[in-house]
Parts: sequence; C-alpha cells; structure tokens
Amino acid sequence: MSWVIDRSGVDALCRVLTARGYALVGPTVRDGAIVYDRITSSADLPVGWTDEQAGGAYRLKPRNDRALFGYAVGPHSWKKYLLPPRLTLWRAEREADGFVVLEESHDPPRLALIGARSCELRALAIQDRVLLEDACVDPYYRTQRDRLFVLAVNCGQAGGTCFCASMDAGPRASSGYDLALTEVVAGERHYFVADAGTPAGHEVLNAVPHATATPDEIGMADAVIARTAESMGRSLDTTDIKRLLYDNLDHPRWDQVAQRCLACGNCTMVCPTCFCTTVEQVTKLAGAKAEQVRTWDSCFTLDFSYVHGPGSLRSTHKSRYRQWMTHKLATWIDQFGTSGCVGCGRCITWCPVGIDITEETAAIRGGTR
Repeated sequence: MSWVIDRSGVDALCRVLTARGYALVGPTVRDGAIVYDRITSSADLPVGWTDEQAGGAYRLKPRNDRALFGYAVGPHSWKKYLLPPRLTLWRAEREADGFVVLEESHDPPRLALIGARSCELRALAIQDRVLLEDACVDPYYRTQRDRLFVLAVNCGQAGGTCFCASMDAGPRASSGYDLALTEVVAGERHYFVADAGTPAGHEVLNAVPHATATPDEIGMADAVIARTAESMGRSLDTTDIKRLLYDNLDHPRWDQVAQRCLACGNCTMVCPTCFCTTVEQVTKLAGAKAEQVRTWDSCFTLDFSYVHGPGSLRSTHKSRYRQWMTHKLATWIDQFGTSGCVGCGRCITWCPVGIDITEETAAIRGGTR
C-alpha cells in the first residue's frame, strides 16, 4: 500500500526524525554543487535547483518549479558517513617506563539519510557485503550502519552521465530503505507518494499527516520514475561483461585511455562503492604521543600497489586504469558476487578529462582499436 504526504509533510518528517534522536544529513547547495551535509528542514534542500552533467562537466541551474529533489547526484556519496575519509584507530603515549596504547572510542551519531537514491542504496548493499559479511567486519561501519534511518527518494530526473538502469540499480528504490518517496510536481499540486520498507519507516510515516494514495496519484508517481528510466544519459551493455574484460587485458584501448588518464583518483573518491583504505602512523614532534590513522586510498596512486622488492606492481597509468575498471566490472563479481558499479555516473562527471567507463567498455566490446 502507498500513501501520500504533501509538501509540508517533508518538514514534518524532519521534525519527527529529529525528535527521535536522528541527525539529518541530506542534499544541500554549497560551493556550486549539491553535496551532502547536515540539514534541519526542507529549507536546506536544493529547492528549485537541478544539475547538468556530462563527461568532466557539472553545473547547477534553476528549475522552473520548486521541486526539492529535482537533480541527479552530486560529488558526495553516503560512504563518507559510514567509512570516514579519516579515522583515528588508536593512540599511544610514552610513559616513564614504556608506553601505553589507548584504544580510540567511536560513538557515531544516529543519522537519517535524507534523499538517498536507488543507486546509492545499491552501493550501501555492496559495501555491506564487503565490510560486514566477510571475515573482517569493520566495527565503525557496523555501528554507524545500525544507527541509520534511510529516507529514499525515487529519481525524478536522470543526469547526463547516469546509467543505473543498465546496472539494474534504479531509478526506483526496491530495497534498503525505511521510507521511500516519489516527488510529484503537477501544476499547483506538489506531493509525495510514500512507501514504507521497514517497521521503523511505518512508525515515522504514521507520525506525520498522510493519506492513502489514490490510483491516479500512484500512476503519476510511476510515470515520473518511468520517464527517468527512459532518459538515462548513458547505457552500459553488461552482457557477459566479466568474460569480455578477462579476455581483453591486452586490448590497445587501455593504451589509449592511459594517454588521457591523469591518475588523479577522482573516480575512486566519488565512487560510492570504492572502499580502499590505508593506515599511517603519525608521531608528535616531541616524541611523546603517536596515533594510527586510517584514510581513504586509491588504486590510482603509485604507492597503493607498492611491495618491498619489485616496487609498485602497477607503475603505469594503463595498468592502474585497467585494474580499476576490470575490478569494478569483472573481478568484483568473483570476489563479492556482484558488480562494483551501480551506474551513478559520478566517475564520468568528476573525471577532469571526462573518461567514460561506458564508452571504454563499448570500445572494447566493439573491437575499437
């Protein structure tokens, strides 16, 4: 069963979630982009803004309505809240007769993710597989994951680099949410069709004014999602893609992309599923204190594959891009039983030179040399 809440119901949802102890994080306009940050009400959302995206290009532009979620996705993904870019693991202090190690206490807040898209929910599920379901569980991720409330929004507009439909990851959220909304702006009427995915979602919905959705209202919401699916800016043929990449490790296309790739690592930083990290030890100048810190890392750095003896195992841009794309679309399937790509398109938009994973895959599939 679906329900309807009106425009003011979004603020009611914010108040209910806040009263239940959740800190709200959601999309907001800052520095010329739509990013995720703390919000308090719908006034903080990108009201009346949308984004235009292409390979290596992103800009905001005003919409001709007052939609709250009328954009695709920005450079941020939710992983920064579950897998922080920098996290102190432990500290050590020198004492008169040695040193003592102090375990770092992590107590992340209860977060309500406002406006999570279907591709991002798929990304969270993939990170769950990596960080929760193997032998080594990440304790910070586990704690934060257990404290989430996910308010999803079905996409009403595809970006120029979106291809989630190809990856079966959107634009409709099918799982992984507590409450999912579809925004409908039709003339003077502005409302949301709501679906609860968990008991927590039902409880929150019941705490705000709502009504049972009529067939016409549901039909309008379904039409919004259908139009989005048909307007994807990109597509990716995933037919036997694992074998395609395994069989083409020496394809000359890798040399061509290497001539453009800067190995800056932007694609891995904005990717919602990339999870590589490293650890470093930092010692105070006085030598009395030290700490071990975990930070995001990237397979595009020279040091990432460095081993004692031979040095970096992937010393060229060609080898690093091939590693990233082949892992994302092929070996990830062997490791985790799923593709590592959700089709959000961030790696295309935020690549400084506009390298396009869908274009590279098509070139290899088509035999372009």
